[in-house]
Amino acid sequence: MTLSEKQQRFTLMIAQLILWAQQQGYGLTFGEAWRTPEQAEHNAQTGKGIRNSLHRQRLAVDFNLFVAGRYISDSSAYLPLGEYWESLGGSWGGRFTSRPDGNHFSLQHEGIR
Repeated sequence: MTLSEKQQRFTLMIAQLILWAQQQGYGLTFGEAWRTPEQAEHNAQTGKGIRNSLHRQRLAVDFNLFVAGRYISDSSAYLPLGEYWESLGGSWGGRFTSRPDGNHFSLQHEGIR
């Protein structure tokens, strides 16, 4: 599968996630969807991310979660969304072992989640 084909698949999966979240009573807004190489390098140097982030490939998005209109920042609150995302074939950042990142939803590419 080419990168473009994978990006298109990812976009459709994100659409499914957003619609499912709404049906479950969650509100989502976009956090970071695309990251420049410079941003990725800066994040890596400051310990806030990795150089080869899937955000650079347009295969990752961070969401802001709202329940009953209230912003929720606790990673564990994303668990139902993460489980649904995984059922679609995606990788959920809440499963990261070194630094769980519940608001991160990606599609694995070249061994990166």
